[in-house]
Amino acid sequence: MIRQQSGLLAYAFLGLLLFVIFPLTLDPFRLNLMGKYLAFGFVAIGIVLTWGYTGILSLGQGIFFGLGGYMMAMFLKLEASAPELPDFMVWSSVEQLPLWWLPFKSAAATLILIVVLPVVIALPFAFAIFKKRVGGVYFAIVTLSLALTMTVLIVGQQGYTGGANGITDFKTFLGWDILGDRAKLVLYFIEITLLVLAMFLCGFIIRSRLGKILIAIRDREDRVRFSGYDTAAVKAFVFCIAAVLSSIGGALYVLQVGMIAPGVVGVVASVEMVIYAAVGGRLSIPGAVFGAILIGFSKSYLSETFPETWLFFLGAVFILVVLAMPNGLASVADRFMLRLMLRNPPSRKQ
Repeated sequence: MIRQQSGLLAYAFLGLLLFVIFPLTLDPFRLNLMGKYLAFGFVAIGIVLTWGYTGILSLGQGIFFGLGGYMMAMFLKLEASAPELPDFMVWSSVEQLPLWWLPFKSAAATLILIVVLPVVIALPFAFAIFKKRVGGVYFAIVTLSLALTMTVLIVGQQGYTGGANGITDFKTFLGWDILGDRAKLVLYFIEITLLVLAMFLCGFIIRSRLGKILIAIRDREDRVRFSGYDTAAVKAFVFCIAAVLSSIGGALYVLQVGMIAPGVVGVVASVEMVIYAAVGGRLSIPGAVFGAILIGFSKSYLSETFPETWLFFLGAVFILVVLAMPNGLASVADRFMLRLMLRNPPSRKQ
């Protein structure tokens, strides 16, 4: 009951911040930064579902974040370069648009692929891995290796991916100027609307029968398997949901930031995404979003104030939060609600 009430309090406070306080108090530059942090909130929500409730620790969510980001970037780059080839292809002596770039001439195809392609990749991979009963730290190592491999692949294919520089220089989305202050405000509201939908979707899953099965898999997978459930299929399904959320976050990140580079796909970025959920609370959906906002803001503030040593500060913050609050910031809300209920116990009917 305490967790339920603190969860409602967190949802209400988060809604107030996202829909009222941030748009009214932040200038367009800072609001755009907030949009960047919230793009990682999609990933953090997926990690709550997989790691917190199912016990699947993936250190490769950057793969799907980058996948969605690159797909959106390819569409924007083709629109900005039309009818010519993208500039980095010309510099690399590529004379014809590769076949796998062609679907990204269409906005509809791009939006569909941002949702569908992560499932096409994640489902067979996850099902094969979980069917072999690979889990725990071994699954984390496999996903970490894949993130590293994808980074090397992107950097090595300069003519097709932009290489280490990534894909940049976007101006419009379907002819709409996305660089202006008004466009940034509209993009921000679109993003938080999608974020709220993602939170409700994951909240519905957690409260449903499937959510109970996920918790049972996390705690005693062998018993769930002996009860007749195909735990590999269930885990693969949840992993796909997290992959789709990461991909949507990546696409929104590109619209907010205006570029995509291998840095958001790699090992460091993938581990950071897990930290968002760990700091916010790996069992709390709003907590994960708070974690993404807090870590993102801390990174920006510390890197501006202490450009040489900001990583040490960030590392110290992470260690202190994990040591003092193993369940993240969400546990603070739980303790607050407990104290409130002890001071004001509910009256009993006579």
